[in-house]
Amino acid sequence: MAMSCIPLVLLLCLVVPGTVASPRKLRKSPTEIAALDAAAPAPAGASGPTTFFEVDRPLHPPPGSSGPCSTLLLSASFAFTFTKPPATAAYSPPACLAAAGGGASAISLAVLEWRATCKGVQYDRIFGVWLDNAELLRGSTAEPLPDGVVWSVSKDVTRHASLLAAGAGGNSTLAVFVENLVNGGLTGVYHANVTLHLYFHPAPPPTPPPAVGPADVIVPMSRGLPLNDGLWYKIQNASDAASATVTLPPNTYRAVVEVFVSFHGDDEFWWTNSPGADASGPFREVTVRVDGVLAGAAWPFPVIFTGGINPRLWQPITGIGSFNLPTYDVELTPLLGKMLDGKPHEVGFAVTNAVDVWYVDANLHLWLDPGRAATAAGLVSYVAPELAANATSSQTTASRQVSAIGWVKSSYGNITTNVTQTFAFDNTNAGETVNQTTVAHAGVAATGDDGVVYYSVQTQQNFPILWDSEENQVTVTRGFEETTVAAGQWSSGPPYRSLRTTQQSSVAGESWSIRQTYRYEATDGCYFRNVTSSGYSIVSDHSNEVCAKGTPAGAAGR
Repeated sequence: MAMSCIPLVLLLCLVVPGTVASPRKLRKSPTEIAALDAAAPAPAGASGPTTFFEVDRPLHPPPGSSGPCSTLLLSASFAFTFTKPPATAAYSPPACLAAAGGGASAISLAVLEWRATCKGVQYDRIFGVWLDNAELLRGSTAEPLPDGVVWSVSKDVTRHASLLAAGAGGNSTLAVFVENLVNGGLTGVYHANVTLHLYFHPAPPPTPPPAVGPADVIVPMSRGLPLNDGLWYKIQNASDAASATVTLPPNTYRAVVEVFVSFHGDDEFWWTNSPGADASGPFREVTVRVDGVLAGAAWPFPVIFTGGINPRLWQPITGIGSFNLPTYDVELTPLLGKMLDGKPHEVGFAVTNAVDVWYVDANLHLWLDPGRAATAAGLVSYVAPELAANATSSQTTASRQVSAIGWVKSSYGNITTNVTQTFAFDNTNAGETVNQTTVAHAGVAATGDDGVVYYSVQTQQNFPILWDSEENQVTVTRGFEETTVAAGQWSSGPPYRSLRTTQQSSVAGESWSIRQTYRYEATDGCYFRNVTSSGYSIVSDHSNEVCAKGTPAGAAGR
């Protein structure tokens, strides 16, 4: 079904800001940045740019795939961009996609690559990449050095295959916005290339499994073009909200919201807020509502951008998630009973306890039944107690649970989908030490009337962070842990995958060091890396793709 068949009206509701907390001073001024650069030892080969990088696993196409077919989508420079429109380029599916079969199902792996350079004095800046108003990538730039920096990001965007395959004739638009400021003290201009790399299944392409392959239609929930800013909504306080209005195709049988979120200004370091001194405290959540009813939430990973606290903490190994911010999925399928009536429905976004400013937008992924003009759906049960939160002078805790069960009658049978989300949050603030942990579990299970499991995905996440600041030393230790178990007749991808990455960054006087371990284990392959830097130099770097003994059955190194 063509994107144009879905009416979409975007509404942004801004409310008068409330109380604004006084943030800690965890950012250097341009003068301080220049002083740091002058005091620090010059990087090796300082006559050229220094390479910064975020530790991540390499992306491999499935066995038997052809490619890559690489297409430069946009090349642009970003100087003073505030109050100016994004850089844009017309998009058409690469010719190699037509040669491979033309449709989204031909794509076995799609990788969006961002490669950029910058030289001079500049803050890190947030950037976004959108295709037809649907966000594909959000990241932070590197904070440059006098002799320049270079970095790249490669993101798996296979789930957006239907967008990549649409737009024949150049009717689609790629938009890139880097929120940058150039003046007498800030001289850095960001120069970026955006490239798409496609890999293809052997011909003829396989029929994707229902409900778990890339969505048939992706509806953008952003402010859209034209505008003089990024396409994200700006959430400025706890009472603020943004919303998009959508009318679903009548044959929808699954719906998932993919949420993009980042935090800036007075809330960039929300997790350091003291519960006693700040009206907002250190707890944040992004809520997703359908016609005012809570559908689910995202409790964000505390990304620290490359200039946060002290830029040396993230040079040359940048913080977890800083170049490629994580996204969050909220399953709407159990609520289809109220959305498949042919009428417009409002999907809203808000940030609990927000202080100016959060950037939020989303993509609505829809799966359409090819065997029916219309599906039918209903809600079986829905439980969503109020957020449970408690704060003392030094500790903040919170928990939430959301669960819903709904059925959809389709050509695949009567599918009952059970969705659960549970969250737990603990933040202890002892002045110059902050210790925080966020634990999240999300589960979705779809079964038939005969009890057969069509697909089941259970994901557990853990986001620990410890910040310790002494008179002459700052240390940040944090991790990103995620385990996913999948099963069912329609299941695709590895039935088991686990990511454990831990990073410790420390600055003492004019010396700094970073160590990060990264371990990915799955039933279709593994990746391990242990890398340490001192100053700008990498002092040890060990990696392999060999699965360790004890990895779940079926794993094998590539």
